[in-house]
Amino acid sequence: MPDTETAPERIPHGPTTDRPVRFSTLARDAGSAARAGRLETPHGAVETPAFMPVGTQGTVKGLTPDQLWAGGSRMILANTYHLALRPGEETVAALGGLHRFTGWDGPILTDSGGFQVFSLAQRAKITDHGASFRSHLDGRLLELTPERAVAIQEALGADVAMCLDHCPALPAGKDAIARAVDRTIAWAGRCKAAHARSDQALFGIVQGGSHEDLRARCAEALVALDFDGYAVGGVSVGESREEVRRALAVSTHRLPEDRPRYLMGVGRPQDLLDAVATGIDLFDCVMPTRNGRNATCFTDQGLVKLRNAAHTRDASPLEAGCDCLTCAKFSRGYLRHLFMAKEMLGPILASIHNLAYLHRLTSRMREAIRAGRFVQLRMEVLEALGP
Repeated sequence: MPDTETAPERIPHGPTTDRPVRFSTLARDAGSAARAGRLETPHGAVETPAFMPVGTQGTVKGLTPDQLWAGGSRMILANTYHLALRPGEETVAALGGLHRFTGWDGPILTDSGGFQVFSLAQRAKITDHGASFRSHLDGRLLELTPERAVAIQEALGADVAMCLDHCPALPAGKDAIARAVDRTIAWAGRCKAAHARSDQALFGIVQGGSHEDLRARCAEALVALDFDGYAVGGVSVGESREEVRRALAVSTHRLPEDRPRYLMGVGRPQDLLDAVATGIDLFDCVMPTRNGRNATCFTDQGLVKLRNAAHTRDASPLEAGCDCLTCAKFSRGYLRHLFMAKEMLGPILASIHNLAYLHRLTSRMREAIRAGRFVQLRMEVLEALGP
């Protein structure tokens, strides 16, 4: 499903730079802060808003690079912590870097490992110096400092590297979140100082929970450090949709207009629509492939659970009007059979559809922004999806 959209005339946004990635705003929506743009990287351009599938260990589970591309993927994510443990960044570098190693020729973003500071907190010791982990594989010690996180990502060779940040587990008191903000700012400065690879961008990550003053302080400090792009972090750790909205409301507009803005770890269609309305450009999440592996699929009418007996003799496609491989060739009845029989093709086909759905949704957003009807599209999609 290659993106065949014609790029409209660019909106001037400041002087051209020699950054390894460059972002241009192509159109703005009159009724919201939504924008359509183009992110140019050493491995190709990405039309935004865009969704990035997660390939934590150098692979999007169950899918080949060709299947990802055919379904509309243009940029993927890989994880620093997991690749440093296995096979090791030196091995990836020796085998030609992450692009050659994985067979994906398009842009790649690597997470710094900061999420593991949150998700593996029971295995980690966190100080101002960095985080020390016991490997979930063999128990050996891994020290992840800002300098080490940058060094691993430079060895991996992704187009975009992320600063190491401290994402506190929620619920947390404001004092604890403030300490995480202080640490995130300090670590960002150390990452900036350590980063030396000229063909790789470095993004900072805004933390601060739903507290406007903490988000503002973090954003202002990171903007002063002049990163190539900025992410909004700490919004996919168990909070409500309303808390996500509040975090975006106080974060996105504080980030530079001429840099890409990335919302980390968010993949529900409703959340993508909310975030794009505030000016977010990039997303990633395991949700489309994880849901797919568990027989749950996105459609414009809401979630479809393929194990339900109602689909046993259903000859209709998973979603009418979808042109992905799954919907073009297979019925709901067949997909249900694959899951009930525990055949690996079921999760593969469901994952293909879920990613195609999100890419189609972001494509519709880009078209609506250019046409000045994003607000209308958002209302229509949210109404169809239901509560």
